[in-house]
Amino acid sequence: MYVILGAGGPSANALTAELLAQNKTVRLVSRKPIAVSNQNQSWVQADLLNEMQVIEAVKGATVVYLCAGIIYDVKIWQQQWPIIISNVITAVKSVGARLIFLDNIYMYGLVKGPITELTPYNPCSVKGEIRAGIATKVMDEVSAGNIQASIARAADFYGADSMNSFIDMMVLDKFSKNQSAQWVGNPKMLHNFSYIPDVGKGLYILGQEPKSDNQIWHLPTAKPITGNEFMQLAAQIYQVEPKHTNINKLMLRLVGLFKKAVAGTVEMYYQYDHDYQFDSSKFEQYFDVKPTSYADGIKNISETMYKKQNI
Repeated sequence: MYVILGAGGPSANALTAELLAQNKTVRLVSRKPIAVSNQNQSWVQADLLNEMQVIEAVKGATVVYLCAGIIYDVKIWQQQWPIIISNVITAVKSVGARLIFLDNIYMYGLVKGPITELTPYNPCSVKGEIRAGIATKVMDEVSAGNIQASIARAADFYGADSMNSFIDMMVLDKFSKNQSAQWVGNPKMLHNFSYIPDVGKGLYILGQEPKSDNQIWHLPTAKPITGNEFMQLAAQIYQVEPKHTNINKLMLRLVGLFKKAVAGTVEMYYQYDHDYQFDSSKFEQYFDVKPTSYADGIKNISETMYKKQNI
């Protein structure tokens, strides 16, 4: 059985869809109720900050996925992430399940050139320091032979089933309404984005292959392109002009005075005014898979989530 801790978010939903499509038994674990409509699917309520609830939630699991996202506030991250990762490690030990932890790339910090699984941790943000700490804790348990675990990392998402991706919210949704896009940072810089269905498929693949355990994987992600290129491509697909405005660091700070979630992005601004080159070639070569192209991803989104509106 497959257990997804922190179910309900975009990546967890994509993974769930992939598992159910393959007729796998899935238990979704979250604090808030999740509607289930498949006989192979169930939901269990649990708080990842409660060790006993996490242990109970993973009973019977062979593979445990940690796809949790918590409030984008550095103080909450400092308080909660160490507890969550400790509870999850204890839980997978209790049932002997494999752990696959969906992570981001904050721990690498500002990197010149491609970011690979071998890139050393050099965080330049508090959130990056927190991520480096919990990732190190997982791999230390692996090195000690206490658990079987992998860390799966993705770039910034697009194609999410919720408005928590700036690409979806500030580019694709805007173009669907024939409005000007907004771009965070310098649109001349390289950046790549992980298509959510590819994240789900990548996590699924790792879950099927125990030989992939005990290492770090970058999930399939198309090559980096500039923000201008991404917006031009999206505008072409939506058949609109590629108009946009830039959001700089000062603007983020000002908006952050009123919106805490935006305030939390300020220290991550370095990712948007420098090149960001996420490299997933290790995964692509090992599993012989290719990421969805931006053209195909945006086209699919334009026909499903963010359809062109006649305004």
